Amino acid sequence: MQRIEEQGRSSASEDRLRNLLLRGLAGDARAYHEFLQELSTHLRAFLRKRLVSLPDEVEDLLQESLLAVHNQRHTYDAGQPLTAWVYAIAKYKLIDLLRRRASRDMLTDPLDEDIHVFSSADTEAAQAQRDVTQLLDQLPERQRLPIVHMKLEGLSVAETARATGMSESAVKVGVHRGLKALAAMIRGNA
Repeated sequence: MQRIEEQGRSSASEDRLRNLLLRGLAGDARAYHEFLQELSTHLRAFLRKRLVSLPDEVEDLLQESLLAVHNQRHTYDAGQPLTAWVYAIAKYKLIDLLRRRASRDMLTDPLDEDIHVFSSADTEAAQAQRDVTQLLDQLPERQRLPIVHMKLEGLSVAETARATGMSESAVKVGVHRGLKALAAMIRGNA
């Protein structure tokens, strides 16, 4: 019974946020302001659950996520769930934060050069992963995200479209153009 009540509240919240965003996109500045305020509450809770060990990062990441939602608001497909689109954006901001922290930690964590712990195969795989990540980071988001979802995470076109807020045809075009751009970058580096 409690779960049904929670789903009802969640659905009502989804509908309210979606309505406020759509009114904001139609030019209602007050509705858009309300949308951002209410969305802040939801995103803050979402991020706190995922950043338990990094509570000082929540507000910065919240602001980055809200800015990304604002900048990408024109890509929202009104036929898709709003929260899935918003949480996908927040998730990518979270991943970006964790990558930045990991690379910063790697730079400040010296390794003893005399210890040969890693096999060359592991080292080569790690280097290849870093190379792929660096190349992907050079792509525009509309190409990078579909490649990450479909080619690295194994999602379908439809799942990728829902996760990114893009249309299915835009996802396909993004993958095609992104792979073409990656190939050109690799040829240029070889």
